[in-house]
Amino acid sequence: QVRKVYCERVMRILDLFCGAGGAGMGYHRAGFDVVGVDISPQPNYPFEFYRGDALEYLASYGDRFDAIHASPPCQSSSALTKGTNKGRHYPDLIPATREALTRFDVPTVIENVQGSDLRRDVTLCGEMFGLGVIRHRYFEISRFDVPQPKHVKHRGRVAGYRHGQWFDGPYVAVYGDGGGKGSIDDWRRAMGIDWMEKKKELAEAIPPAYTA
Repeated sequence: QVRKVYCERVMRILDLFCGAGGAGMGYHRAGFDVVGVDISPQPNYPFEFYRGDALEYLASYGDRFDAIHASPPCQSSSALTKGTNKGRHYPDLIPATREALTRFDVPTVIENVQGSDLRRDVTLCGEMFGLGVIRHRYFEISRFDVPQPKHVKHRGRVAGYRHGQWFDGPYVAVYGDGGGKGSIDDWRRAMGIDWMEKKKELAEAIPPAYTA
């Protein structure tokens, strides 16, 4: 008798502009081997990490991966940034990222905030996953299909101060430092993240549930 042994190869995903690993953790939970790249140090990134220019790394090593995720900096598109940092210039890396990804014949995802210039192939909200944040995010998806989950009605407000008045609600505001936005433990619970140690890391992350 001849016995056949099959080895199942773990799929590898490249996590560009990875931050502290919100998206990466979701892909890990879905079964991927994750490699992250970011221009800033990310000491709390939980997987293999390379510091450097994300698009340069993509050009050199992108063909080694089975899928690619990119979360270009959102400051140029964020309504919060537009309102509070007028006069400051933030580069829009979405067009360059989109162009770079067309060179690879693998599934790709670009993620960014509301207001960004992405195709709205999928829009996700924390309420879809029972999280303590709303945190709408757009996903531009190529070379695979994802059904759009039903947008569940929000249960109330995001808790915090508005123009000096306190509003209660079931959601936490995971951005900035003021306005009664809660502790770092509040943010971790709301996002479903337990390994990040700074509010800045959480503020720049997406919940792992979105990519899982």
